[in-house]
Amino acid sequence: MKVTHLLTCLFLCLTSVVFAQDKPEVLAQKVADPWLALVDKGQYAESWQQASSAFKQQLTSDKWNEALVSVRTPIGKVTKRTLSSAQYTTSLPNAPAGEYVVLQYQSAFEKKNPATETVVMMKDADRQWRPVGYFIK
Repeated sequence: MKVTHLLTCLFLCLTSVVFAQDKPEVLAQKVADPWLALVDKGQYAESWQQASSAFKQQLTSDKWNEALVSVRTPIGKVTKRTLSSAQYTTSLPNAPAGEYVVLQYQSAFEKKNPATETVVMMKDADRQWRPVGYFIK
């Protein structure tokens, strides 16, 4: 009886871990974190390439580069970043219906501490999660 109970508990624990990894918030963060690392390294053209089609339609690679240089250069390098919230939604203001995850990070930069970074991820036409927005407050 104890062995059966133990096996049942083990199965339930493993199942919950597998399903938690399939949550949109988890899947979107797995894409957002390496994308943020590109931005942190100043690889702005590469970060633009990995962004969603909607992002690219709104902003050229050159404009993205200019925006990041003007925002990130004055605040220096990131020194700390911790995910504080992840919210799945199917609607955002001024955005078409779709699947989105809004990720908020509590961050610190060399010359701006504290800061809140928001990365908005969307499920693109190919069903892959990609960045569609990035903001620092």
